[in-house]
Amino acid sequence: MTFGSRLHHAVSERGPLCSGIDPHAALLHEWGLPDSVEGLESFALGATEALAAECAVVKPQSAFYERFGSRGVAVLEQVIATAREAGALVLLDVKRGDIGSTSEAYADAYLDPASPIAADAITVSPYLGFGSLEPFVDAARKHDAGLFVLARTSNKEAPEVQDARGDDGRTVTATMLDHLRHLNAGAAPLGSFGAVVGATIGSSSDDFAFNGPVLAPGYGAQGGTTADLPRIFGAALPNVLPSSSRELLRAGPSASAMRDAARRTNDELRALLAQGR
Repeated sequence: MTFGSRLHHAVSERGPLCSGIDPHAALLHEWGLPDSVEGLESFALGATEALAAECAVVKPQSAFYERFGSRGVAVLEQVIATAREAGALVLLDVKRGDIGSTSEAYADAYLDPASPIAADAITVSPYLGFGSLEPFVDAARKHDAGLFVLARTSNKEAPEVQDARGDDGRTVTATMLDHLRHLNAGAAPLGSFGAVVGATIGSSSDDFAFNGPVLAPGYGAQGGTTADLPRIFGAALPNVLPSSSRELLRAGPSASAMRDAARRTNDELRALLAQGR
């Protein structure tokens, strides 16, 4: 099955919530854990074991593991394996973007099943030009994996690039979304090439509806609300994966509390989608 098909099935079964597994130093402290590899392992595996059985997608942010060097990456490997054993899809948040053979190497590392850190999908940056992502696109197609392309992010610096307009009057974001429409043409029930659009962006003139998933980070503790989602995404709402990390992780270290938080959030999101039908 393509990633888009697997994702469509997983969301139908479990709901649209994507859970971040982000071992911030501050969260380790809140859990009473040391900011060390041992603390990282306890936190990351505890959170994954609790949340991967409840969520369609889990999203580890690679940087929080990489900062501990090779031992931290070994924990990331365990997180990926544990999440998959629980039936969740793994979206590895790496935001890679380069050219030529370097992109090919990144694609092999994160998308080739022969790699110990291969995931179902990864985040990538198109801002060396969308064509620079071709090695990632080729690898995703070869391995039935997915990509989530940064389109409209919520950081305050984003408009400098993403809201810039070309000679045709379209924003850079709109251009990226058009590329995704092309990549997903004819895919059913859902394309494998998604966009990243912040759940906390203000108003936007861009149309986020296309035949692919939309990852919406910033939902929950970072300020994105259920009420914001229809306003931002409109017709794209059925394909949106609201992503929450701190909101869920702060319920830990109790596994049952994290599971309950994920269930409540998924129930809210299902209710929102039902209203729009």
